[in-house]
Amino acid sequence: MSQSQRYREIMALLHRDQVVSVEELAQHFNVTVQTIRRDLTDLAESGRIERYEERRTLQQSSKRTMAQQCAASIPNGASVFLNIGTSTEAVAKELLHHKGLMVVTNNLNVAQILSRSDECDVYLTAGQMRRSDGGLVGNLAIKSILQFKFDIAIIGCSALDQDGDILDFDVQEVAVSQTIIQQSRKTYLVADHTKFERTAPARIGSLADIDMWFTDAPAPQAVMQLCAQWDTRIVAPSV
Repeated sequence: MSQSQRYREIMALLHRDQVVSVEELAQHFNVTVQTIRRDLTDLAESGRIERYEERRTLQQSSKRTMAQQCAASIPNGASVFLNIGTSTEAVAKELLHHKGLMVVTNNLNVAQILSRSDECDVYLTAGQMRRSDGGLVGNLAIKSILQFKFDIAIIGCSALDQDGDILDFDVQEVAVSQTIIQQSRKTYLVADHTKFERTAPARIGSLADIDMWFTDAPAPQAVMQLCAQWDTRIVAPSV
């Protein structure tokens, strides 16, 4: 299918469904998530569609609760990495009143949020910028991260498997996330229950690599048993 044909079909799907996700479109057209992001950016810049920030509003109340719990676990004076994603952006908002933080991020939105705090030193990694979400990825981002050792890394993901695997769509982002985990003394995952309803092809790691997992509902029983074996603490209602 040509790009112009894909544009027309994207428009038709939007007209029919009003809102569609990048992942759904990628699966529908059997192309990469990066290709769909470029298509949507081109369509938005030409005025043919309006970009909906559905990920920022999805599960908004739950996302804020998770973010508050995550932020409460971060001590003043810590060195912290926040990666790409709306969940990590929610955590950034809850860190605005912390004192003496050093935050490194590959997320332009996180940097902008924390720039409002006089008590936080913010460092951006290098990297190729994704226009769709302000994320910095690629080898330059990895090289930047390797210059640090963080007290705590806070990461998000696109999907979770029943075997505890943490998944994403973008291979470049996965490589960055793996480096973040490698360079951190502790790693916190912020991911709601809907991540079990999705799948993604690239593996970041396992919940075994996570010290604390902040979520909005009890995990499936099999996953809870695995986390107990791995000493991964789940912070969620009724857990």
